[in-house]
Amino acid sequence: MLAGIVAATVLNAYAAAAQDGNATDLQTITISGDKANPRSISEDNSTVVPKRTISGTKTDTPLVETPRSVSVVTGEEMEQRAVTDMIQAARYSSGVTTGAFGYDPRFDQIYIRGIETTTTGDFRDGLRQPIMNYGSFMTEVYTVDRIEVLKGPVSVMYGAASAAGIVNRISKLPLAEEHREVELQYGTIGRKQVAFDFGGAINDEIDYRLVGLAREGEGSYDIADDRYLLQPSATWKPSEDTTFTVYGLAQKSETGASAWSYLQGDDVFLYTDPDFNSQTVEQYQLGYQFEQKFDNGLTFRQNARAGDVDLKANYLNRILVNTDGSWPTTAVTESMRSYQIDNQLESQFDTGNVSHTLLTGLDYTWVSSDFASGTGSVAANTPAAGVPLPALSYFTGSSLNQTGIYAQDQMEIGNWRAVAGLRYDWANQETTVKGTGGSTSEKNDGVLSGQVGLLYLFDNGIAPYVNYGTSFVPSTALSEDGSVLDPTKGRQIEVGVKYQPEGENYSLSGAVYRLVETGKPQYASNFLFSENSGENTYTGFELEGRTEFDNGISLIAAYTYANAEITGNNNASVIGNAPSTVPRHVASLWVNYQMPETSVVPGLTIGGGVRAMSSSYTSDANTAKNGGAAYFDAAVSYDFGAASPDLKGLSLAVSATNLADRREEVCTDGYCYTGRGRTVMGSLKFKW
Repeated sequence: MLAGIVAATVLNAYAAAAQDGNATDLQTITISGDKANPRSISEDNSTVVPKRTISGTKTDTPLVETPRSVSVVTGEEMEQRAVTDMIQAARYSSGVTTGAFGYDPRFDQIYIRGIETTTTGDFRDGLRQPIMNYGSFMTEVYTVDRIEVLKGPVSVMYGAASAAGIVNRISKLPLAEEHREVELQYGTIGRKQVAFDFGGAINDEIDYRLVGLAREGEGSYDIADDRYLLQPSATWKPSEDTTFTVYGLAQKSETGASAWSYLQGDDVFLYTDPDFNSQTVEQYQLGYQFEQKFDNGLTFRQNARAGDVDLKANYLNRILVNTDGSWPTTAVTESMRSYQIDNQLESQFDTGNVSHTLLTGLDYTWVSSDFASGTGSVAANTPAAGVPLPALSYFTGSSLNQTGIYAQDQMEIGNWRAVAGLRYDWANQETTVKGTGGSTSEKNDGVLSGQVGLLYLFDNGIAPYVNYGTSFVPSTALSEDGSVLDPTKGRQIEVGVKYQPEGENYSLSGAVYRLVETGKPQYASNFLFSENSGENTYTGFELEGRTEFDNGISLIAAYTYANAEITGNNNASVIGNAPSTVPRHVASLWVNYQMPETSVVPGLTIGGGVRAMSSSYTSDANTAKNGGAAYFDAAVSYDFGAASPDLKGLSLAVSATNLADRREEVCTDGYCYTGRGRTVMGSLKFKW
């Protein structure tokens, strides 16, 4: 309500200024080139060489004119590589590493520049998908059109966000063009999936889209991978200046509550009993996106979403047994509710020879969680059917209210592009430990965040840039004395260069950065309590190149160098060491070849990729290392319609990840996990 009132007030103020004869006359700006007729996002999504970003500045801006490092994973790239989850989708981007906790389908374990973004970098359609304690909003990759990875602090635009950046998932939303697709999939291990994607115009004003999926099967190590979802959406466009889109998501997922496995010789052992290892998550989201264009270059947008997550999980520990030889058992439940709204007012005007795109906004986030856990024990080797769920004994209630007001000015003068922004956040957190002897802790924070960037766009498409930004994330974690932890903060300076000549279908980008993160929570005596860890400093550089040749070959290449150092910590003995599980070198290459129509086998497409990373430390103590590894992926598809017009729209694809079936053990601060084994998927798809 507060956000809506303030947004209306700001909007009225702008309107009044436009009508006031004594007010400064804002000249209407006429933009030529790409901005006058921008390449649509749907067109941009049909190539592996994207040219635009809708996340980098919250405005539709050419990538080459955005003074920060951004990697975009398009729908075409995801289809070429036949990705089946968010981790697979992101891991061919520069600056991104995955697999720090082995195979763990409970969360999207994605690291950017050496920092995990699982809990504070998960965004969808510009709004954060929050995590309070344990439960999270799980994103099915089939429901997204594209993924944009923003690197470095973005708090000015997005509020609570990781110092390393965010991964913004862009949902499949209505298009005017008719689109109908059905896909059948089968693969390891016993994975059976049916999915559909229907959309198009109902009439001249209303478009719709309906995405659905049903899946049963297992991933590696007998961990369940079941999911059922329905994602409807509709767009009403009564005029060229007004757009209103409403969307929803109902999803149920089942996987394992514990993904901990470890290697002993050539064998893999499970931490828990697969038949008593269950995590069920039901989630619902309902939101809308509204846009209204006015005269004099004004555009008002409102983006809102409500969400609900209900989680139930249980597992037993058959490795770290009790002194009497019994197996410890654990049960966890959480109910999390969230509401977010982001109001934006964009104005385009000139001051002298400087063109401005001014974005002002006010957003509000409310998250509430009820969490409970309990432990018990059962005699060793008890069949799963006879293991009772332990009684819940620890209960907490948490809430977060955060309001932010921000302003960002994108400026153009000749070939110069500049971005400057400020934001102020008010955050209130309250956590209650329920039951006898319980307590309530409350914390209020107020922090100013900022960012500046400068870029020069040469006529030949080369664009060097520099930027500086800060971040702020309020913590909901509790210390052992019951108080809420201090916020996590970050700051970064980045220098880079981009190369994307106009009219050409290739791009190159490189960036050098120094990123400092302070006050990040770490577990204390157990997973219920945390402490502020101190300071980590990350320096490195990234390279990324993409191209599509006329002969049907396309390439995606990336390299990341990261030098991470613990520069402040509650444990003085680890200062100067490297944080655990941060490889210094990561490289990837994907090559795709589509046979031309005049070839012997028209319609055949072959792709292959390699991912390699160097060793990393198993703990902050730096006493041992995880070994480096290289992984190979491949995909083959055939379009039946290329040779037989009667079969137009029918295609078959077979893909494989980790072809060599390397199951590397990765240890992180005393916990060891095993990577995902080889997976092979077959897909039969029909579009009409």
